[in-house]
Amino acid sequence: METIMTPIPPEQTLKVAILVCPGFVPMDVFGAHTVFGISPNVEIHLVGKSTDELMGVPTWPTRATTSFADCPDVDVLVVGAIPHEVVDDDEVLEFFKAKAASAPAVITVCGGAFLAGAAGLLDGRRATTNFQMLDALADVGAIPIVGGRIVIDGKFVSAGPVTGSFEAAFAVLERLRGIDVAKMAELTIEYDPRPPYGVGTPELAGPEMTKASIEAYGPLATAIREHARRAFLRHRTAASA
Repeated sequence: METIMTPIPPEQTLKVAILVCPGFVPMDVFGAHTVFGISPNVEIHLVGKSTDELMGVPTWPTRATTSFADCPDVDVLVVGAIPHEVVDDDEVLEFFKAKAASAPAVITVCGGAFLAGAAGLLDGRRATTNFQMLDALADVGAIPIVGGRIVIDGKFVSAGPVTGSFEAAFAVLERLRGIDVAKMAELTIEYDPRPPYGVGTPELAGPEMTKASIEAYGPLATAIREHARRAFLRHRTAASA
């Protein structure tokens, strides 16, 4: 599918919603938060069920700025990795699905793809996630893309590596605000990753280290996979009823 993100005039405030919840992974959304947050005329909402304090993983106390009930329609919807019980939470799924329907762009990073998938939003679409559970995207109807740092399918931009949070945001910012704005954001934060050990992908790390990482991630991946598939099938059944 072709990219269908429609540019938004610079005089119009660009509204971005980033999902937060107990157990969310802050590093997955920091890139998008930074890239959009330093760009002109942008309004950012950290959205959650409530605005009570919550804990991200690893230890990162924070709180939503906007509740689901108070969240306006947004131009960009962002989600990073979240716990398996949130992936299968109907209130979260319905909120995400509703906001994604009107948003010109949706960004998923790492395990965040499984929330979009569980809501039926990636059914038949190309997508990526972290390598430890890439194959599981098929369980929610997506077409897993191997080796893609970011994958763009229509208005959906998915990222695998944590740096993909920045790169997905740059890609969306370019399409919604123009390449000059995206370039300025890149320069402003001096985005120029230089990995010190050169093992940041399975191809670079080799089979032995990759296998160890997949095994260590196994219990978490299994839980997310099972809950996402269950929610996906439930939502697909409801949609066809």
